[in-house]
Amino acid sequence: MEFDTIIESALVVDGTGGPVHRRDVAIRAGQIAAVDRLDEAVAAERVCGDGLVLCPGFVDVHSHADLSAHLEDQPRLLEPLVRQGITTCVGGNCGLSLAPILPLHESPIYDFLEAFTGRDQRSEIRWRSFGEYLETIEQQGLVLNMGFLAPHGIIRINAMGQHRRPAGKDELEAMKAMVTESLDAGALGLSTGLQYFPGSFSDTAELVALARVVHSRGGVFTSHLRSYSNTLELAIEEIKEISRRTGVPIQLSHLFWIPQVHDLVDPWIRRLVRTGARLYRRVKLPIPLDLAIAAILDRLGRDIDKGLPLGIYGMPTAAGFTHLLAFFPPWVLEDGLEKVLGRVAHRATRQRMFQEIVEGKSIWPHRAPGTWSMNFFKLMGWEGVYIMSVVSDENKHLEGMNLAELGRHTGKHPFEAACDLLLEENGRVLVFETFTRPGDPFLERSLRATMQNPNVSIVTDAIMLGYGRPSHLFYDCYPKYLSRYARDEGVVALQEAVRKCTSLPAAQLGILDRGRIEVGAAADLVLLDFQALGTSSTFEHPDVFPTGVRRVWINGRAVLDETGYHPEPRAGRIVRRGERP
Repeated sequence: MEFDTIIESALVVDGTGGPVHRRDVAIRAGQIAAVDRLDEAVAAERVCGDGLVLCPGFVDVHSHADLSAHLEDQPRLLEPLVRQGITTCVGGNCGLSLAPILPLHESPIYDFLEAFTGRDQRSEIRWRSFGEYLETIEQQGLVLNMGFLAPHGIIRINAMGQHRRPAGKDELEAMKAMVTESLDAGALGLSTGLQYFPGSFSDTAELVALARVVHSRGGVFTSHLRSYSNTLELAIEEIKEISRRTGVPIQLSHLFWIPQVHDLVDPWIRRLVRTGARLYRRVKLPIPLDLAIAAILDRLGRDIDKGLPLGIYGMPTAAGFTHLLAFFPPWVLEDGLEKVLGRVAHRATRQRMFQEIVEGKSIWPHRAPGTWSMNFFKLMGWEGVYIMSVVSDENKHLEGMNLAELGRHTGKHPFEAACDLLLEENGRVLVFETFTRPGDPFLERSLRATMQNPNVSIVTDAIMLGYGRPSHLFYDCYPKYLSRYARDEGVVALQEAVRKCTSLPAAQLGILDRGRIEVGAAADLVLLDFQALGTSSTFEHPDVFPTGVRRVWINGRAVLDETGYHPEPRAGRIVRRGERP
């Protein structure tokens, strides 16, 4: 027997959740060729795995790394993913991606993308259809494997502009045609961002019609839900109803729950949480903050047991990120960026926005005037919204401040300061949202039920644009999850933790022959020093690589070893639904 590489005597955690075995694993022609004792075999390279854990490469199925995949400096931008052991990621989530972009409504799409990415994409995007997008990415090469979802939000703008209403018949037909083309070109499914513009303007009937197309092509329907607060159960029920009516497999994106609060003057629930966080830094009391989400997960588990094709994603952090404009009343976001910023600049209109934030209610289905699904300013308070990134050099010193701090810094009310910052940055402001502070260990106790639930895949939900303050998960999601929850706290067994990072997400998205160590599977592998595995990445200093990740192979090629990171030649491939490597 002759092989390219043999990893000798490693503790093999194969991704299935089964027992750990000491084995040799051989790679040949980009695939796993043998899992056995291979003392007599011939190999071009032998790697000592004694005392180390060998597991499948991590499969991150909820990423926004696709927004960087077409850029010249992709190898540098995506290096943190490889450094933490991610070998496959899936982009196009939350209804947002870089294709299709058709001529009729290309201007608002480019405005939309610029607001998120901080750069004018017109000179960098060289495609129209989803298929042309994948072909371009494939030809230029990828440093890791990447799958793509068709983005409902972008498709909706292509079909009907930025109107705040359900789709008409012809507009829906145009959307169905774009979804069909995307799936036929290789999309893994359709993603929706129902909390955000423009997905928030869709109705269930529109989603059902598109889900039927997705199911007919064997795809999956993923959803950033309309709400993660007081109407969370209704938002979940909407997606379950779509599956019941169409048969489509569904995925609930980054499941979490935020308690509803009713004013902006630091009400008792936020005060209580922040006091608890301060006390927890001194005394680590085992306060159960995950009871509400645990009950929701139990109900979803019973649905899965009854045959509902449902998957769930979770992140090992209690801070999310989004665009600052996502916190504004939905009507503000109509008609393109120029008019949006015009409303923000107009004093009387700005006052109306503020009044609706103060008085607005989260009443299902969030389409009546003065209502919307996630009034984050009201939920989090000004102290819970942190500036993640701006584009101008003049405002770089504001990154990391929350809006209350920004208000004090500028001598303005936090809302006035936020509006003025949006105008200064031409709408290009990303923010973190959290009750206390990103990375707060007290608030992360609310994650424990999610981190151990057998139906939840672990994801980064991370975006990396080369500027600003990225989420620490872009650097440490999987090392943090495995070291904290499997090793240090024992919330989940190592084998089960690895399954939640590998074979479970691969199966949920229909990615074949990845996420397992077995003969014939793609040789996407990670060699870990489990006892040394860890992270010192923080909100203040996120750009720190983890410890304990010894080697990473992608399609059989070593892209990380003791000598460093080796992105060239690019080892990644486009991952298409049902396609074997």
